[in-house]
Amino acid sequence: MKRKITADLLAWKTKPRRMPLLLYGARQVGKTHILREFGEKHYKNVAYVNLETNQTVSSYFTENIEPERIIRFLETETQERIIPGETLVILDEIQSCERALTALKYFNENTPEYHIVSAGSLLGVAINREQYSFPVGNVDSMTLYPFDFEEFLWAQSEGRLADEIRISFDSSEPLPAALHEKALDLYKLYLIIGGMPRAILEYQSSGSLLTVPDVQNKAVNDYIADMAKYASNAESVKIRAAYNSIPAQLAKDNRKFQYKLAQKGGTSAIFGAAIDWLAFAGVINKCQRISQGFMPISVYSDLTNFKLYMSDTGLLTMKSGISQQVLLSIGETDNSFLGAITENYVAQCLASKGYHLYYWTSDGVAEVDFVLQKGDDIIPIEVKTGKRIRSKSLMMFCDKYKPAYAIRISGKNFGFENGIKSVPLYAVFCV
Repeated sequence: MKRKITADLLAWKTKPRRMPLLLYGARQVGKTHILREFGEKHYKNVAYVNLETNQTVSSYFTENIEPERIIRFLETETQERIIPGETLVILDEIQSCERALTALKYFNENTPEYHIVSAGSLLGVAINREQYSFPVGNVDSMTLYPFDFEEFLWAQSEGRLADEIRISFDSSEPLPAALHEKALDLYKLYLIIGGMPRAILEYQSSGSLLTVPDVQNKAVNDYIADMAKYASNAESVKIRAAYNSIPAQLAKDNRKFQYKLAQKGGTSAIFGAAIDWLAFAGVINKCQRISQGFMPISVYSDLTNFKLYMSDTGLLTMKSGISQQVLLSIGETDNSFLGAITENYVAQCLASKGYHLYYWTSDGVAEVDFVLQKGDDIIPIEVKTGKRIRSKSLMMFCDKYKPAYAIRISGKNFGFENGIKSVPLYAVFCV
């Protein structure tokens, strides 16, 4: 299935000053698959090793990590001739082998002609531990996220529809009504299936939504298993409690994270490290509160107030227990949790595009769901579940900070009026 990161990998391959690549991403977002596919399509051969399951290779890194010595050993282990510029070397689950991570520095400094890529499901967690010698300044890095909605359209053979959506976004001209309704129906489907590759493949192979939650539940169970495996017993209890509380956190009218919902008497001192773990593992997206709408918005962030969203909306819908029928009937139901799911979807889309997530509140009387900084522009974004779009908060922000324009995401078609760009729910990938 087509992924946007392939273009970034091709750019990395041809960089004049290319360094070994670290690919971040949560478990089961497709890191191994995309790297192997990239190697098979764009190199003569691939030398692949999994450092978590192949203890022979892992133990070899505990000795001398001189690059040429490592290359000769990998050739023997993989039975693949490793030729500079022609072979892609993949070191998978590199977080399980500290010395392999350190070795990337010497590959960059001494043998930059070799094309080395590394991936790890908990790479973000691993490199934030003190014992890891991270090769600062000697690696390139990328992050693979779950499929965004445009990639989901590609997987459903709806690439032409994705193109039409981009054209309408750029022009603010409405899509034809039939295409608008079709795109909304596919968006509703995405809320259920989400962006995990195996969930998408399950739907494609079965043609049914009924077995998709089984695949999603396995992904959640794998996340929980990682919490037990890669954290101490005391830490893993807090990590699971924080993660499991997210649906309840988002169900509140005020979706700000409250420690007491994770555990009675919970505080930032108790759960701060657990939340950081979840963020480093790539299974949540953190959205910080800002008190001002000036540039740069990062300096106005309030570190004590934030929202947590799941990194995949399909996992949230499964974990919340909301019925698929409710999601398929958006616009015909007033289920209050739909607003939380819609916000989670927008947060996922924006995070996958590299935006830092912020929301704005003013003295408890107004709240704007997301605020982005694009160059010198500050752009407020309001999110609505359906086509009812009345809200005072967005206008209060605009009156106070005079942004170049604002965005309202809703079930309505494209348009631009009174300084507000109307973006349909299915077109957030264009923002």
